[in-house]
Amino acid sequence: MGATHWKFNGELCQIEAVMVTTDRPNWSETDVKCNCSIGNDTLCHIVAITLKGISLPGVLPPELVKLPYIQQVDFAYNYLSGSIPAEWASTPLSFISVLVNRLSGEIPKELGNITSLTYINLEGNQFSGIIPSELGKLINLKTLILSSNQLEGELPTSLSGLVNLTDFRISDNNVSGPIPDFIQNWKQLAKLELHASGLEGPIPSGISLLNMLTDLRISDINGPMQEFPPLNNMTGLVILVLRNCNLSGVIPGYIWQLKTIQTFDVSFNKLVGTIPDDISARTMLKFVFLSGNMLSGNVPDSILKNGINVDLSYNNFTWQGPDQPACRQNTNYYINLYKSSSAVSTLRNILPCTEDLTCPRYGCSLHVNCGGNDFTVKENNRQLDYEGDAQVEGGSARYFRSNKYWGFSSTGDFMDDANDQNTRFIESTQSLSELYSGARASPLSLTYFRYCLENGNYSVSLHFAEIMFKDDRTYYNLGRRVFDIYIQEKLVWKDFNIEEEARGVKRPVIRRFNATVTDSVLEIRLYWGGKGTTRIPLRGHYGALISAISVDSNFKFCSNKDRKTVIIYVIVGVLAACITFFVLSILWWKGYLCRERKRRDLNGVELQMVCFTLKQIKAATKNFDASNKIGEGGFGPVYKGQLPDGTLVAVKQLSSQSKQGNREFLNEISTISCLQHPNLVKLHGCCIEADQLLLVYEYLDNNSLAGALFEDSRLTLDWPTRFRICLGIAKGLAFLHEESSLKIVHRDIKATNVLLDGQLNPKISDFGLARLNEEEKTHISTRVAGTIGYMAPEYALWGYLTDKADVYSFGVVLLETVSGKNNNNYMPSNHSICLLDWACHLQQSGSIEELIDQRLDSDINKQEVERIVKVALLCTSATPSLRPIMSEVVSMFEGRLAIPDEIPEANTYSNDLRFKAMKDFHQERQKQKLTGSQTQNTMTIQTDMGSSSASTTNLFDSVQFQDQTDT
Repeated sequence: MGATHWKFNGELCQIEAVMVTTDRPNWSETDVKCNCSIGNDTLCHIVAITLKGISLPGVLPPELVKLPYIQQVDFAYNYLSGSIPAEWASTPLSFISVLVNRLSGEIPKELGNITSLTYINLEGNQFSGIIPSELGKLINLKTLILSSNQLEGELPTSLSGLVNLTDFRISDNNVSGPIPDFIQNWKQLAKLELHASGLEGPIPSGISLLNMLTDLRISDINGPMQEFPPLNNMTGLVILVLRNCNLSGVIPGYIWQLKTIQTFDVSFNKLVGTIPDDISARTMLKFVFLSGNMLSGNVPDSILKNGINVDLSYNNFTWQGPDQPACRQNTNYYINLYKSSSAVSTLRNILPCTEDLTCPRYGCSLHVNCGGNDFTVKENNRQLDYEGDAQVEGGSARYFRSNKYWGFSSTGDFMDDANDQNTRFIESTQSLSELYSGARASPLSLTYFRYCLENGNYSVSLHFAEIMFKDDRTYYNLGRRVFDIYIQEKLVWKDFNIEEEARGVKRPVIRRFNATVTDSVLEIRLYWGGKGTTRIPLRGHYGALISAISVDSNFKFCSNKDRKTVIIYVIVGVLAACITFFVLSILWWKGYLCRERKRRDLNGVELQMVCFTLKQIKAATKNFDASNKIGEGGFGPVYKGQLPDGTLVAVKQLSSQSKQGNREFLNEISTISCLQHPNLVKLHGCCIEADQLLLVYEYLDNNSLAGALFEDSRLTLDWPTRFRICLGIAKGLAFLHEESSLKIVHRDIKATNVLLDGQLNPKISDFGLARLNEEEKTHISTRVAGTIGYMAPEYALWGYLTDKADVYSFGVVLLETVSGKNNNNYMPSNHSICLLDWACHLQQSGSIEELIDQRLDSDINKQEVERIVKVALLCTSATPSLRPIMSEVVSMFEGRLAIPDEIPEANTYSNDLRFKAMKDFHQERQKQKLTGSQTQNTMTIQTDMGSSSASTTNLFDSVQFQDQTDT
């Protein structure tokens, strides 16, 4: 099992030493138990082995089968890989725990043969595939824990036979289908946990039969709205969590009468009604989370008692003034009233229990060192004072307001950590700078707000560093933190993972967003939706984590210094600017600065974003060394580089001799510099110096999707990865078309313009042809640009441009991803001129499985393949109105929106305009081959059309072909 030192005393049946490293937790266990009174011999036989919390790096031993009387194995909190040996099927095991390891593959169906099993814990591993139906044969099973894996498919109906089950958990997985009705067969069930499992609602009414339940946790499920499920028979409930479950209606009165209930969480539903004046349950209640509903009325004294934590934020209660009972000072209870009322002013809503509701002055910045102390840092040649909140204690229902016009609202309890005082809302480390050494954590929802803020546009920078996990070969390395980010009540990042974004632990990462303030209040909220591990490094460690927040105005100079300091800075800045202008004027007059006309259209670009010097770029790329060249774009080469801080970048060199190059350069900067999304490539800055036009992007390890699909590549894209790539591209386009403040049409979506990072996450790149989506101006009268084979027919032929042109191109990319074949280069027969044409043939003949890439093994999800192909054909409809919008595509991929059974135009495609351009293109290529010309297989066309009456016959007379190998 990978131990570097091992010593066992067989005479005493005792482990004397087992270790990988001397640094192991004090709760670790190494123990063996023997029984000397079993068997037909005089030997003492091993019946239990515990090797827990010592980070063993090996594999589970098949040799366990040689212990004929083994009953229990506990290998929790190690670093074991591989899978569970099938040989264990012939053992008499009753207890298996491999909690927190890195086991992978499918759960062995052979486990179903160990009918003596009463306990299975596989939580915190990497098991994938479906849950084997053979587990339904374990009639003696009492505990089945499958949380925090990558399991898929529906729960097998055979599990209905587990009538002795008392504990079932399957949180943080990707299973599908509704919560099954057969759970009502588990009459002995005491604990049911379904956090972000993938299962959908509604919660079945048969749950009312489970009257032995003491711990019921269901959260973050999709499905229809439903009223509160019938739980009146569960009189022994201690923990009840029904969070984000689409519940409507009122909270039943019997809930408030439960004698044993301690935790009650129904936050983020659509519940209405009031809190009753008589609550019998309050003698035991410790945590009440009602956040994010539409509850109303006054806040009664009945909910207030010593030791209780009550969160009423984001509701419609009567506003609580300073004289109300909920606002009493020096009490032994916590109550959070942030945004708990409606029909009042915005300022009053975020400042409950406050007399003074005026803003003496308005600011235009915010700098908070979350979980840390006050700290001054130099950023962009100016001193910034970050105000710390390390002295603000945590709390499950905590509201804090600073005297500098900001505060935070914290909700939630770190469950199962045996700590009702919740002292872990601040995490810290000694290995990072002051700004990242501390962080504020939240088990459910954390909102930072800034009020008395000038209205306008702001740049919001969120600072993160994963300081709880480790980058080593121990179980500390197996943690996974996932949460959502909202700004101004809008979801800006789903499933944010600090470690993935920073590419490691204890590494700072900053993510920037744009925000608009219209009512003098800015709100940043982090929400834990049940995903990620909950037991690493210890039980109850999970949720959102943030190190610092920086907010700066985009419309004026703003400083968090006092007024006198600001005046001094302004005077110094004006003097410096005058001196600089004087010096530059002399240099310009002497002729030392470039005055060529071709540069006029680039004036002011440096002022809009980070500008690198040519010296910096040359140092980063080793003077554009040929060994650093990673590709050749349509307008110049691309080089890999490394900045002084270690950041890897990709430097795109554009030709400054061309007006077209200038235009692409400006267009790319103006488009992507204001966009931030996990599925869009990030632009770090630019360089305009001498005759150089350079764009500096984030470096992506795995180059393009085209390289992985069509070329000899070290990458092997399995089906789950391809599906994730398709979904990521769809989310990126949905952001461009519908979610960003600027609605963008990319115009050149293709596999070469989709880059892959180290985790094979897709990022859309190359915005040189992008345009604003102006709904009232859909016709391009001068310049059609894009790539043949990916251009929508209405755009290629008549210059009609909407976001549906990108949808069409995306559909082609979907087919390429499924098949591994290039749309332009693949001609399967004389009857089909391209991949799309062939896919239409296969759809019509019902042979769509022929489209699947033969490099994919048999372990593919055929339902997902069929779903993607159907969506692809829907996206490539010749009629734009029949194509879905990209948010609908995302919903189809995620199973939240049904895909039409009949694909429009699928049976009438033979005369389709979709293939008119491709046929002309192939004819043109054949002519060029006959005349000896050599042209790259992928052509970018840029067409100048004098009027909207351009026909299909004269289109290719005006095409300007241009060699292009995209990167």
